[in-house]
Amino acid sequence: MVKKQILYVMGVSGSGKSTIGKLLANKLQFPFFDGDDFHPEANVKKMKAGHPLNDDDRQGWLEKLNEVAIENLANGAVIVCSSLKKKYRTILSKNLEDKHKFVYLEG
Repeated sequence: MVKKQILYVMGVSGSGKSTIGKLLANKLQFPFFDGDDFHPEANVKKMKAGHPLNDDDRQGWLEKLNEVAIENLANGAVIVCSSLKKKYRTILSKNLEDKHKFVYLEG
């Protein structure tokens, strides 16, 4: 039996997060969530205009991904997002205790 937990698949752009995350979710029979789908409209507009997001832009987005994780603790989930900074992983880990792991992809 697979332990129900939250798996954050992290890595730089183009490292295969979505591809590997979907395969992993399918294998484990966990729901899959692409972090990009949870960006607020202001972030999407900023990125489309070619401007990088800063930590302030990411704060609410990371908090939302943490909420998604908490909502899925009972069944487990695979959530993909870059989460390259320690402080981002701290936000994503809030209230998850030992029920989550970060899977780092090097591309």
